[in-house]
Amino acid sequence: MSSSLPRRIVSALANTCCIAAMAALPPLDDAAKAKAAEAAARTAWTDKVAAYQLCKSQDAVAAQYFAQMKQEGKPVSPPIATAECADPGPYAAPTPPLEAAGAHSPPATASGPPNSKATEAELRGGAKN
Repeated sequence: MSSSLPRRIVSALANTCCIAAMAALPPLDDAAKAKAAEAAARTAWTDKVAAYQLCKSQDAVAAQYFAQMKQEGKPVSPPIATAECADPGPYAAPTPPLEAAGAHSPPATASGPPNSKATEAELRGGAKN
């Protein structure tokens, strides 16, 4: 019983330090969140590529097995129909929404109408030729 008391104290101190360290972490900024989202998207794509490669190799092994059994003259039940292997294609980074991409005009107050009947010379302050 006496040896478990120091273990409990050490464990309680370690838990307290971990909780304090986690509470002191600052929140993620937008750049860090975007980087994390990019990493998650790349990981998801990598998983899809791995699943595609596994599917293709399983198809090749199954085809080789059925060919070997047919060559040996052994009866084999027909293969079970499965979904086609889905090629994920090349990696494409997720695009941010238009609002986040800064695709629209800056939010400045309009000083005049977007178009007018004035000529370029009149707008520059020169005389019309």
